[in-house]
Amino acid sequence: MTRIEEKIGDASNVSRETKDAFRTYSAAIRSWTGRINLIARSDATDEAIWERHIADSLQILPLIPDGVDRAVDLGSGAGLPGLVVAIERRDIEVTMIESDRRKAAFLQTMVATLGLRATVRAERIEQVKMAPVPLVTARALAPLPKLLAYAVNFLSPDGVCLFLKGQSVGAELAEAAAQWRMRVEQFPSRTAPGSFILRISELQRAA
Repeated sequence: MTRIEEKIGDASNVSRETKDAFRTYSAAIRSWTGRINLIARSDATDEAIWERHIADSLQILPLIPDGVDRAVDLGSGAGLPGLVVAIERRDIEVTMIESDRRKAAFLQTMVATLGLRATVRAERIEQVKMAPVPLVTARALAPLPKLLAYAVNFLSPDGVCLFLKGQSVGAELAEAAAQWRMRVEQFPSRTAPGSFILRISELQRAA
């Protein structure tokens, strides 16, 4: 039994279908990373994929408001957290935006292989036009002011953003406050000490 199988097996509240999906997903990340650098090659082991990437992304699930049925994941890369949300929350239709066509091909392969309720847009974020959604997510994509400028074009008026941010979150929040009005909640990361998950709502540009 591999390390990721042990970790997933420990999660007794996870269905067999979901456990199998995460095993398939982890194996695919390992296989594709050698060709297109989905994640750092030093992370391309079952344990690192689970601990540093999948488990990290899973932290946003309890923070998703009730009633969310659609989400946009910005700069999805290896599908973190977009694919993780799509695997765990089959009731949410996830649109993943990834301009790198090789990474987009990986995401499309995973959506088809796992039968997920998700779509992939192989375009630059600035070029994507779509109806507003109640949830926007991103991980390790850009500083907060730039993320907010992206997100506001997709977010419904009562929607929320869930961003996984590193240790520079304080400085990024201070910079963003000059340009944006918003409600911010911070949740310490359980997988990366000093990092946080931001839940942002009531987002609007400063006058």
